[in-house]
Amino acid sequence: MQPGEFLSLLGPSGCGKSTALRLVAGLAAPSDGRITWNGRDSPPPSGEIGFVFQEPTLMPWARVLANVTLPLRLARLGRDEAEARARDALALVGLDGFERAFPRELSGGMRMRVSIARALVMRPRLLLMDEPFAALDEITRLKLNDDLLRLWAERGLAIVFVTHSVYESAYLSSRVAIMAARPGRIVATQTLASPVPRNAGFRHGAAYGAACAEISAALAEAMAA
Repeated sequence: MQPGEFLSLLGPSGCGKSTALRLVAGLAAPSDGRITWNGRDSPPPSGEIGFVFQEPTLMPWARVLANVTLPLRLARLGRDEAEARARDALALVGLDGFERAFPRELSGGMRMRVSIARALVMRPRLLLMDEPFAALDEITRLKLNDDLLRLWAERGLAIVFVTHSVYESAYLSSRVAIMAARPGRIVATQTLASPVPRNAGFRHGAAYGAACAEISAALAEAMAA
């Protein structure tokens, strides 16, 4: 994977997309092969990888600011600096002013934004996202897609994004890896030459329709493999 790339993992349930993220994050060990970071077998330095799970996994008893500062407090960063960085991360995801709210007071989309802010607060170079928008309504999902593209452009992140949606992968990605199951493996990749940055109007253009068609065809072949 290249610096600054947006790679989506697309495939049927059970093909190993989430497992691949866990391997990259060091949350599981590979049974075969190896994972390298900048050409080295050693794991990345602390804070180089951020992880956004399928569910926000927030502490319900803690306010938004405390949820976002958690990784910094675990890293023993001073309180003032941790809170300043958390406020910056919340502003990035459009939640400035909600620092004192509890998770139960937020919508599903807002809770996911808090989760993304918590992943960004360590200023990672690589952001891993495991179907973060799958449980959200379509309007919220489309809005968060746009916000994610903005963050990607602004922060220069590399992103690995797991999704079941052909349409989401075609909209977000610079490259899509199509996976097949039993055994889980990548059977095809699709590089998207569509312009970046993209916006809502891109979804109505010929380039987006062509990308969706190409990815759909590759996915159909993968599921038949």
